[in-house]
Amino acid sequence: MSARVSVHLAFILLAGLLGGSFFAGPAVALPDGFADAKVADVPAPTAFDFTPDGRMLVTSKPGQLYVVDDGQRTVALDLADPNGDENEDDSTVCSNSERGLLGVALDPDFRDPGRKYVYLYYTYSRFGDCPPDSTSDPVNRVSRFTMSGNKLNLGSEKILINNILSPAGNHNGGDLKFGKNKLLYVSVGDGGCDYADDSGCGGQNDASRDRNVLLGKILRIRRDGGIPTSNPYTGQNSARCNLTGRTAPENDCKETFASGLRNPFRMAFDPDAAGTSFRVNDVGQGAWEEIDRGQAGADYGWNLCEGSNDNPDRSGTVDCAGDTYTGPIHEYSHSSSGCSSITGGAFVPDGFWPTSYDRAYLFGDFVCNKIFKLTPEAGGGFRRELFDGGPGAYAPIAMEFGPYGASDKALYYTTFDDGGQVRRIVNDASNRAPVAAAATVEENYGPLDMGFDGSGSSDPDGDTPLTYIWDFGDGSAPVEKSSPATDHKYQEAGKYTVNLTVKDNLGKQSAPDTIEVYPGNTPPRPEIESPSVGTTFRVGQRFTATGSVADTEDGADGDPTTTPDLAWEVRRYHDGSHFHPWDSGTAGSVEFTAPPPEGLESTGPRENYLLVRLTATDSLGLSRTVTRRLEPKTVDVRFRSEPLDFKLQVDGRAYRTPEVFTSWEGYALNVDVPRQRDGSGRLWTFESWSDGRTKAHAIETPGVSTTYTAYLRGI
Repeated sequence: MSARVSVHLAFILLAGLLGGSFFAGPAVALPDGFADAKVADVPAPTAFDFTPDGRMLVTSKPGQLYVVDDGQRTVALDLADPNGDENEDDSTVCSNSERGLLGVALDPDFRDPGRKYVYLYYTYSRFGDCPPDSTSDPVNRVSRFTMSGNKLNLGSEKILINNILSPAGNHNGGDLKFGKNKLLYVSVGDGGCDYADDSGCGGQNDASRDRNVLLGKILRIRRDGGIPTSNPYTGQNSARCNLTGRTAPENDCKETFASGLRNPFRMAFDPDAAGTSFRVNDVGQGAWEEIDRGQAGADYGWNLCEGSNDNPDRSGTVDCAGDTYTGPIHEYSHSSSGCSSITGGAFVPDGFWPTSYDRAYLFGDFVCNKIFKLTPEAGGGFRRELFDGGPGAYAPIAMEFGPYGASDKALYYTTFDDGGQVRRIVNDASNRAPVAAAATVEENYGPLDMGFDGSGSSDPDGDTPLTYIWDFGDGSAPVEKSSPATDHKYQEAGKYTVNLTVKDNLGKQSAPDTIEVYPGNTPPRPEIESPSVGTTFRVGQRFTATGSVADTEDGADGDPTTTPDLAWEVRRYHDGSHFHPWDSGTAGSVEFTAPPPEGLESTGPRENYLLVRLTATDSLGLSRTVTRRLEPKTVDVRFRSEPLDFKLQVDGRAYRTPEVFTSWEGYALNVDVPRQRDGSGRLWTFESWSDGRTKAHAIETPGVSTTYTAYLRGI
């Protein structure tokens, strides 16, 4: 039995034994003995690694690398403002769409003198701008920097791999991990749309099939950028792709370790394996998410296959259940799970958590805000169960085990929720610490006399009643209360950090929970001036969003020496379940280009649209956000054939005429007319299109409903 057949059957049997999907039923919180708490706030954190002394290096999508030490963060490197002059024109990073600073890894010998190297994966603005698609596309690169103290030396950059194409902005991959062999592994996505313009976007994009480019691959290099002699493609028909991102057609890139991946966003390496053993979490297209075993020379099948299943856009092209392609070790479907974007993963290190977690693999899903536990079964395959997914759970991005206390380990993960956080899940099966949760009774601004509430605090062991210890941040003595509610009057307007710590009835104390309050202050009042309410867009249309802000305390209405800061974010919502970052900017305006849909299955304007967000932050740090929704201009495109009831291909998928699609104005539909037989066995072939174009061509969706007819003739 092939790998694909055995894995697929194991999945079906597992679902059958459970009477349905493992994801079914109500969401549950962490298992008994576990607690989840915030470590630090970090904007849009994408990846992280640990120094030998326990500091965290955390990448932020906009281009900053932070050092997090004892809950406090400092900037180690800012690729968005390398000169520190707040001049956007000298930015070296593109962070629009899914681009940005995406991966980080420390040298395996970082503690040794002369090896203070930090490796980064980021999108480089090689032409000084960040368009979504043009001849001036930015590129992804892997670079090595030298670190001293808590700073990286910008001038020490050594580019190891350059010009990894990023044609559409999404599917960049971007993870960096060292194996026990001290070789650097790099995950690269397929670029979203075909770099060569000879296939298409989404499921049609065949860039991962092209052996001569670095897209849709796992790469492996030495620490100095050289090629390991054990790499699978180092023969006569191979060449380096580290300078241009490609080589001659039909040749292999020597950097390639494995291929056939869509968006291998995160990888995980097993700390207890005898050698280098790792898994790749590959984000699926429309139906399946998959976990692959890292294997030299493997072809995981994309875009011909999605997991062990046909890619619907290429249905029947190959035998995805055969032994030609390397099947996933585990997969789950979107339809049965409600989850549809696999993210970070981490092996549980043996001996730190209960024995039931030894050899377990944890992985997260961004869309359904859940973390799952995958455990090997004696007869083969894996048992999947929910680890964390209760109400209020955070959407995980990157996950890894790191140091906790003097000799323990905990699971750390990043999330974009609540502005971006690093969080930590610990296990303490004895007397577990309570969890503090501080809140204001009303808004966190306004009167000097404010009310506070700690009723959201809890103790996982039920060791109540709790004692509430409030530090109001203004120099007054902490207040200890037996009830969760309290009041405090500030003497001066300003910004204050309030800390709440709780103790259980056995004296075990929580980590502090902090909130910012602004007594005597009111938030700024931003306004989006354009685009106007109800504006719709066509694919490729350029917009300049403009806005303004007023504030009672700052600017013209208050202190003329202070002015609220403005920050823009453009989100691309997909299928109503999640969004992708599309663009961002600062000051009074931001320019962006309207995207295409992610396929004809994702064109409904209620679920697929742009959301422009303008956030104003005053001189104390109090902010307010306003939004403007932009929906696509939808157009019905009708396809007919003469005679009727013949098949046409639209974006690579076969449909029987007549057929009507909801498209977006400006979206390119790739059409073709295959040779085919009618019910009596007579062969028919293409004769002409009603628009006078060739048999296979691209139709740019017009602004009004249009019918296209393919004429066939019998032979």
